[in-house]
Amino acid sequence: MTFDKTIHLPVGADEAFALITEPERLRRWQTVAARVDLRIGGEYRWTVTPGHHAAGTFQEIEPGKRIVFTWGWESGMDLAPGASTVSITLEPDSEGTTLRLVHDGLTTEQAAAHAEGWNHYLDRLIAETSSPAGAGPDEWSAAPDSIDHISSAEASLAVLLGVLRKLTPEDREKATPCEDFTAHELLEHLAGSLKHVGGALGADVTDDAGAGPEVRIAGLAQATLEAFSRRGVEGTIDMGFAELPATVVAGIINLELLVHAWDFAKATGQELVVSDVVTDHVEALALVTISDQVRASGSFAAAQPVAETASSLERLIAFTGRTVTV
Repeated sequence: MTFDKTIHLPVGADEAFALITEPERLRRWQTVAARVDLRIGGEYRWTVTPGHHAAGTFQEIEPGKRIVFTWGWESGMDLAPGASTVSITLEPDSEGTTLRLVHDGLTTEQAAAHAEGWNHYLDRLIAETSSPAGAGPDEWSAAPDSIDHISSAEASLAVLLGVLRKLTPEDREKATPCEDFTAHELLEHLAGSLKHVGGALGADVTDDAGAGPEVRIAGLAQATLEAFSRRGVEGTIDMGFAELPATVVAGIINLELLVHAWDFAKATGQELVVSDVVTDHVEALALVTISDQVRASGSFAAAQPVAETASSLERLIAFTGRTVTV
């Protein structure tokens, strides 16, 4: 079966093409993270929602006009990468661009499921191009339907990128709750952590240090989490300074992404909205990751007290040694 839908966007065809092909633009309306090799035969991998990864190859590319790529999922839905085809055609007009998306090669059940997904994301694409505020956070990315070490990290990444997207040059030297780190220094620390873990996983981690905070961290996190997703959390990982259980390394990544999202938000006066499903999971990871030995090394201060009515996010933050004020 085929899913076929046409929408109108109030932007030019080149802008529309950028929105459907560039990782930074895709993250605004469709993906948590994206790897795109935009050439004939090039591969893409999109973390559409935490725990759900679409992948395929580009078959036709006409910038500003048309793109065709194979489509499938790394797991779930019984639709492997390459098993179906998506074509997107752009037609400019006096008021913007008409976009037609056709998804071929689906069973009846797959077509119904993908119709729900495409309708959701095409509505978000319209919002991204029509509203001054853009599409905004995607509720589908807030909490994985099945949470584990990796999907939790991907959900935490979605939260973090939403905060980093709003940073300004004036925020660079602001103090953060992470002791002795300005916002800029914390960004460097986070980039270094992602590079270290990604390198230990054998990922091709390229640091675009000249990019904005959101673009830089998104690129590093995408490569690291993709490598972790492929490897799994079994066994141990040689981190250079020690051989650590993979589950502990995954716990560290979760803490780096979510706790530092809170740090950046506090430093810049942003509200941090996180699903309890995610904070509950990361809190549980913290309890086994932050040992007395880890605290003694200076990586974390002593756990701080919180009210009995504290949320799991507040408990998590206090457990990492930060003061939570209500």
